[in-house]
Amino acid sequence: MTTAPTPVPATASAAHSGGGDAAGTASPTPAPATAATAASARAPRPAKRRAGGSRAWLAALPLLLFFVIGFGLPAVAIAIGAFTTSSDAPDGGGTFTTDNLTGSLQGAYWTALWGSVKLSLLTALIATVVGLPLAQAVATSRFRAFREAVMSASGVLANFGGVPLAFMFVATLGNSGEVTKKLGLTKHGWNLYTFSGLSVVYLYFLVPLMVITITPALEGLKAQWREAASNNGATSLQYWRHVALPVLLPSLLGGFVLLFGASFAAYATAEAMVGSSVPLISMQIGDALSGNVLVGQGNLALALGLDMIVVACLVMALYLPLQRRSAKWLA
Repeated sequence: MTTAPTPVPATASAAHSGGGDAAGTASPTPAPATAATAASARAPRPAKRRAGGSRAWLAALPLLLFFVIGFGLPAVAIAIGAFTTSSDAPDGGGTFTTDNLTGSLQGAYWTALWGSVKLSLLTALIATVVGLPLAQAVATSRFRAFREAVMSASGVLANFGGVPLAFMFVATLGNSGEVTKKLGLTKHGWNLYTFSGLSVVYLYFLVPLMVITITPALEGLKAQWREAASNNGATSLQYWRHVALPVLLPSLLGGFVLLFGASFAAYATAEAMVGSSVPLISMQIGDALSGNVLVGQGNLALALGLDMIVVACLVMALYLPLQRRSAKWLA
């Protein structure tokens, strides 16, 4: 006699199946994670702040103070003085006026400003043209001693100016200089104390400055570019015309602008060598600061200084974007 199997309740069957899973059968599906748990898992952990990071700017505080005291305060004083009457004016000074700025752009002062611009443009252009092949020779030289010698000499000569530079040229190329007498340059119309002579003197420190400025850009030219041009049948001239010079153009323009600013701001060399025989804005400022102005125009020198500051700001406004563009290409 057979008996019917005892029915198993659904709950007991589920429990039995669960036990079977523990013995090695398929495991049950895990419960889904909540949205908050998933979000917390994906969220990056906040980076630990460096110790003293909030005080790192204190390291630049001395430089900021020097900039404010050495450049900021004088610039503000010049700007205020350029638009106010001087203390020797009939009204006692301190009155707002635009006569100083207007006078600085007229007559002999305008001639001096234009003379400085012409001298700076000419010398910067010549130094750029002469300095580029010299820097290329340095960048491609296989002799380390030659490269180090030229770069070291350029670093020294680029900062050599003032009275020592003027004395050196007067002793060599002046009217009674050794080179002038031996070569008879005076008979051929040479005169150091002219616009042309001053241009030659300025080139003495502008060409080395151009070498220092453009050499890193020349080193940034990739050898693969020249190889690719050569493989496609391009000559050396074509490589420079279509590849190298377009890439170097921002650096060349930046170097030109930098040389312009250095020439425009030079004072001691021209003062010691030519004095007032060559009209320059820096000479006019020196004369005005020495009291060589009309009564009531004592602040005219500050207006001339403001003119130079405006030109310098324009130079920097051109130089910085060119440097960033050059760095992007040659990085």
